[in-house]
Amino acid sequence: MTIIDAQVHVWLPETPERLWPPGGADRVQLPYALDYSKLLTFMDEAGVDRAILVPPSWEGFRNDHALEAAARYPNRFAVMGRLALDNPANAERLRHWKTYPGMLGIRHVFMGKRERAWLSDGTADWFWRTAEDAGVPVMLHAAGLMEQVSAIAEKHPGLTLVIDHFGLSSGLVKEGRTKEAIEESAALAKHANVCLKVSAAPVYSQEGYPFRDLDAHIKRLIDCYGPTRCFWGTDLSHAIHHATYRQCVTHFTEALAFLSSQDKEWIRGRGLAECLGWPV
Repeated sequence: MTIIDAQVHVWLPETPERLWPPGGADRVQLPYALDYSKLLTFMDEAGVDRAILVPPSWEGFRNDHALEAAARYPNRFAVMGRLALDNPANAERLRHWKTYPGMLGIRHVFMGKRERAWLSDGTADWFWRTAEDAGVPVMLHAAGLMEQVSAIAEKHPGLTLVIDHFGLSSGLVKEGRTKEAIEESAALAKHANVCLKVSAAPVYSQEGYPFRDLDAHIKRLIDCYGPTRCFWGTDLSHAIHHATYRQCVTHFTEALAFLSSQDKEWIRGRGLAECLGWPV
């Protein structure tokens, strides 16, 4: 079984030659830079074969370090890069997005007030249309906005959308709205072009390993989407505060008794590889 982590941030330290945007240092998730060399060591120790690299927001819109990793280790890394959605001039760049070696698609976060408005105010309309035409899959963290995501999926049936982290956020969990958010994510399974990352479980569980409070929610989503459209991942730089990398792995390989061997094969890598076009 090939195990593919659907989301890991990698980055380099901030230096005078490589400055981060204002406020970037306030968002960084670890006291050290998790570059791809460190990540390779962690992956080997945890038994993870491949990882989708996502450049983090605190580095701005840099994709260079992740692309370097994919170029150097094409059988271990591929990239879901970052692109500014509020600049329609990026449409031409998006049309050629997958010509960058190792680049499989785009991942964008819609959690700030400004970005959340883009899902309905027309700012990002050019992006969904161009990504659909160019065959560029999009991962999106848009917790609490599943109605807007559903409208985009319906309007652009040729666009592959992958919902991050069960459709949850730390804020929704703290507000006691986990079940509500899970049901909103489950409703999007009706769209054949929508998939879902059952990722970052340690972040959203209120228990320790093996995170039993999430069992029913994980089963609910897998029942709705099927194992071919559910993708395991860690969001490691966030999850590592709550569990070891190896525990993130065994949570799905050992702890969830309702998953068959075939289910695990799809969820732990095969489904993601087929969705993004990254042959195993």
